Formats: sequence, C-alpha cells, structure tokens
Amino acid sequence: MRNSALKSLSFALFIACGTALPQIAAAASPEPVKAERGMVVTAQHLASDVGVEVLKKGGNAVDAAVAVGYALAVVYPTAGNIGGGGFMTIRFKDGRTTFLDFRERAPLAATKTMYQDDKGDLVKGLSTNGYLAVGVPGPVAGFEFARSRYGTRPLKELIEPAITLAREGFQLEQGDVDTFDGRTERLAKDPAAAEIFLKAGKPFELGDKLIQADLAASLSSIAEKGPDAFYKGAIADAIVKASAEKGGILSKKDFEQYQVRELEPVKCNYRGYDIVSSPPPSSGGVIICEILNILEGYPLSYLGYGSAETVHAMIEAMRHAYVDRNTALGDPDFVDNPVAKLTDKAYAKEIRDKIDPFRAGVSEALKPEGFGESKETTHYSIIDDEGNAVAVTYTLNGSFGAGVVAPGTGILLNNEMDDFTAKPGAPNLYGLVQGEANAIAPRKTPLSSMSPTIISKDGKPFMVIGSPGGARIITITLEAILNVIDHGMNIQEAVDAPRLHHQWLPDKVFMEPYALSPDTLKLLSAMGHDVEIDKNWTIWGQATGILVGGESLAEIAEGGGARYNGAADSRIGAGAARGY
Repeated sequence: MRNSALKSLSFALFIACGTALPQIAAAASPEPVKAERGMVVTAQHLASDVGVEVLKKGGNAVDAAVAVGYALAVVYPTAGNIGGGGFMTIRFKDGRTTFLDFRERAPLAATKTMYQDDKGDLVKGLSTNGYLAVGVPGPVAGFEFARSRYGTRPLKELIEPAITLAREGFQLEQGDVDTFDGRTERLAKDPAAAEIFLKAGKPFELGDKLIQADLAASLSSIAEKGPDAFYKGAIADAIVKASAEKGGILSKKDFEQYQVRELEPVKCNYRGYDIVSSPPPSSGGVIICEILNILEGYPLSYLGYGSAETVHAMIEAMRHAYVDRNTALGDPDFVDNPVAKLTDKAYAKEIRDKIDPFRAGVSEALKPEGFGESKETTHYSIIDDEGNAVAVTYTLNGSFGAGVVAPGTGILLNNEMDDFTAKPGAPNLYGLVQGEANAIAPRKTPLSSMSPTIISKDGKPFMVIGSPGGARIITITLEAILNVIDHGMNIQEAVDAPRLHHQWLPDKVFMEPYALSPDTLKLLSAMGHDVEIDKNWTIWGQATGILVGGESLAEIAEGGGARYNGAADSRIGAGAARGY
C-alpha cells in the first residue's frame, strides 16, 4: 500500500515539477582502474603500490592487507596507524568468511565517569586530547593474527617496505600535504609529535620529504620480535612511561593482556546480493543490514537516484536504524546485542509500516524511555588472483589521534576513548548521542561505525567496500552499495557520488553540496525534513571499492568487463587504485 502510494506520488511530482532527476556529480568521475589478477585500493598511493607488489610476489590478499596496514602507518599518519585499532573482514576463495576485531580497549584503570567533573558535567577535551584519551592499541596484534593464520608470507617481508619508507622518507605530494591542513596546532603541543610532523614548527610543504627514524626503529623491532616487541617490550614501556608522566592511565598490564577477537561477521541479503560486514563491537554491519532491509521494500531503481521519494525513504530508514545503533549496541563481552532482531526482515517491515511516505518522522518521538568516529579513519580494499577478498578499516579516531607520540617510538596514539558514552545523552566528537550500552568500563571496546564490507553474488565475490567518516561511515558505505545495485553506477561513480546522512539526533539531514537538486530540496522541506548543506568535504570520508566482473552491473551483465575494477574516492588527494 505504502509502496504504491510512493510510486504514485513520485510520478505525480515528476509531472508537476516538469524536471528531470538531478545530474549525478560523479558523471565527471575518472574511469575505474582495471586489472585481471589483483587489486589494491587505499587512501595513499605508495601504500597501494606496496600491496600490489606483495600480490605480484605470490602473497595473498591477507598478506597484502598486513603490508598495506604497516605502510599506511608511515605514509598516511593522519589515520594510518599502529597506535589505534580496527577491523578486518575476510572472504576466502571458497566462500568462507571471518572477522577480526583489533579495536582499541579501555585501560584497566578506566571508569564510567572519568571524563566528568565533580558535578557530573563533561570536561571539554578530556576524552579527545592527550594521554587520558588513549585506548590500548590493537593493529600490531591484529595484523599478526591475520598473517599467522591466513597469510602465506613472513612478517619481515611484509613489514620491510614500511620500514624503508619510514627510514628513507618519501616526498610529499599535494594530497599528503592536505592531510596536515588545520592539524598542526594540536601536533605542536606535543614535542615528540612536533619534531616528526612539523618542520621548524611550520607545516610541511609540497615536495618536502617526511622521514620518521623513530618509527622505522619501532617497525624494525616488530619485524624482528613480532607483536611482543610492541606489547611486552620497550615500545610498551615507552608509551606507559609517557602516559604516566602526562596524565594518562595506561599500564604495562593493559598491553600484555591485549587480545584480538575473531568473530562471526554480520550477514544479510539485499535483492539477491549476500552482504558480509562487521559485527559488534561495530555497529556498522548491523545497521547497514537494517537499513538495506528497510529499503528493500521500496522500488529505489524506479523512483530514481536523488528523487525526493528515494531520499525520503533513505532518511527515514537511517533515522530508525540509528536509534537502534545509538541505544542498543555495544561490546559483545559486556552487552547482549540484539543482532538477530535488528537484521530480521520482519523487523524491517515493522519499521517500514511506521514510515509515512508523505511526511518526515520526528526523532524525539523515537527516543527510548530512560535514555539519557572520525574522518581520520581509513579504509582499504584488496582482492587477489584466487578471489580472496579483504576489507580493512582502522583508525586513530580524531585527526592524528590524541596528537601525542611517546618519545622514541614515532607512533601516533589514538583518542578512541571518545567513542564511548562519556555521559548518556551527551554528543561525542561526531555528534552521536549514545546510551548505557556503550558506557566506559575496563577492557571494554567502544562502539564503532567502521564497516569493512564484502558482497557476493551467486557464491562469487562481487564487491569490496568501506570508508572512513566517523558516524557517517555507515551511510557512506550504504550509499556506495545502493549506487551500484539500485542505480547502476560504475564503482568509481558510486564512491564519488554526493552523499547525505541522518543519524537520528540531531534531527537534521546533512548533505554534500550539489547532492540534490533545488526542486528535490523543496519537496523534502515540504515533507518536514530539515536539510543542511555540509561543505566540509573532509568529513564525508574517502571510500575505496572494488567491483568484480565489470565496472558496473550493466557491464557485468554484458559479460565484457575487466575482472577487477578499483576505485579510490576522488575526495582522496593521495589515494590510488592499483592492479595488475
């Protein structure tokens, strides 16, 4: 009934307005990069080169993912890291899947109210700046867990390119320089960080060389001794010492007790495509599946990209799903997550039946009783000659994390503790208003939006996708999927297309400039939607994706496309898709 009404409304509005659908900004996108044997897409071209070389030398997708992870720690310091945390989704050539959680953990000395004053008010900056904001890092353990179980190459071989890039340095291109823009004041406050990432107190310029000798030494130690060098040796000692001297609570036991979790991925099906994505402690896969299940009941392809009806359906699906994200989900070791319910198509229908096709919902009305992540994340997508696919998203949370480097390590540390609920009902760094399920507790992992996702069709890999973007990671990844499956875009157009976002609270639709036509905006306003144009392009994330069998559904259907088609978001100045 509602779908019929929506179709009728769409046609009536189209005739009444006499306007065509808005032009897709991605029409000017470059062609996807094409390859037959392997593809690596990252936010920094040198890291992409490292990954492809691993594949060429016989390594598999997991080997390449490990090498890329270490390389990004050198060449993409704003988000690439070994001092943060992340997730890895793997789909093996035989169709098996797994998920690795190497997210940051709260220190043993963490408390629920550690960022509040004696009146219960949040202390500004306490959860984002300095050592008190740092969670226990996980990438070194996570990469070795992946390599030792599912890789084929020795650690020394995979980490050597990163060591060379750190020791010998690399010349900064414009995209690299842009990542430092506006961040230098924070880095200047920490002497060890300033010594590495500033040049005589000033930002780096185009053509400068970034050399990171301390990081090269730390990486060399990890290459020789494995994760123990990071968690049980001199690196941990240096971080703990700096933390104690500068108001932090990290202890050696925090590092020694860190463990990677291997979990079952979240799975769902959208219009015949099998989705595999991140489970809690990430909200990403659950909420992507919930939104897709809701939208499956709408004829989006017929309604059209950027139409008021399509956008209205997307906004309302996001609104309802983010209520669940922000109130029900948390670390599975501490919270009983209702994953089965939230990914159930019957539950999606219940939500769909509540959505008025003609009026915007009201977020405040969805607030449960008793209710009181950053663009500086990076995602990379990899697939090898045998069809093994890996999607990795990892983060420092804020730009350059907490803005601190323990002297002698060269390692930037995260400010991931801000992803917890510092106070129920209070917005975090990215405006997310969250509840008790994500409250701070020792050894707990903060709820994440990171969504490394792999899609298959008829038992074969179809798409590898993910993005940074804090709370917007979910909707960025979602929209790339919709753009390919429902709107027929090629993979480059799909990741480049302008985006919109709604996260329940604040009750506002955020959109990129030119995402919607003036006519569509008027129609949405008449429905009651409060739309704000967000011109800060950096907060919209930089997706990286791979499509298998062609650059678009049309080319796949014709059977004439390249085997692998890679796309680095055009928002990434330094990113690249590399294939062979």
